[in-house]
Formats: sequence, C-alpha cells, structure tokens
Amino acid sequence: MMLKRILASTAVLALFAVPLAAQAEKPGAGDEMTITGQVIDVNCYTTMNASGPTHKQCATACAKAGVALAILSNDGTIYMPVSAKQGDPQNSRLMDFAEGKVKVTGTHKYVSGMHTIQIKTVAAAT
Repeated sequence: MMLKRILASTAVLALFAVPLAAQAEKPGAGDEMTITGQVIDVNCYTTMNASGPTHKQCATACAKAGVALAILSNDGTIYMPVSAKQGDPQNSRLMDFAEGKVKVTGTHKYVSGMHTIQIKTVAAAT
C-alpha cells in the first residue's frame, strides 16, 4: 500500500516537472548585457583549437568565406551573434575585430543550449 502511494506521488510530481522543464527552454524576451571577449572563427576554434593573434589572417579568410564568427567571453562562454531580421548575417559586424578583444552590448538569449547575442554596440576592448 505504501509503495503504491509513493509511486502515485512520483507520477504526479513528474507530470508537473515536465511543463516546468519545457518552460525553462523557451526563448524569452532576452536580457540586455555587456560581454568582453575574443572574436573567434567558430570552425577553427572548435575543430582545431586555433585562435589568437597568429590566427587572425585565417579567421578573416574563413569569415569572408562564410564561416561564422562568434565571441568567446572571458568566462569561456561562446556567444553567437544573431539578428532579429531574417537573412542578416553578423560577420560584417565582427570582421574588423577577428581574433581581437571586443566589448559587446546587446540582447542575450539562451535557447536550446546556445548563447546568442543580438549586437547593439561593438568596440575594441583592451
């Protein structure tokens, strides 16, 4: 009898937990934030761990060929730049800063395990 109650209670709690977990993954309005980090070539950084000033020429060439640039924040989080408009690639916003340090202000969202930032301002950081 006690085992049936425990199992029934567990089943009821599981029904409530599923909608809460689903809500946590839904994209929200986003939070305004400022991040400081390095502009990276996502392909070379993730496949070969290549980054830094000696990689600038390669990162610039890759970005011109369409490989995404992103921001590797000082805490190790990678932020993919996005736009609210369809078909609005963001590489041009970061190209001049390839493999350099930047300070970016924008709207942050965390969706399905990915951090994104809709860039409002970007400037070189020291």
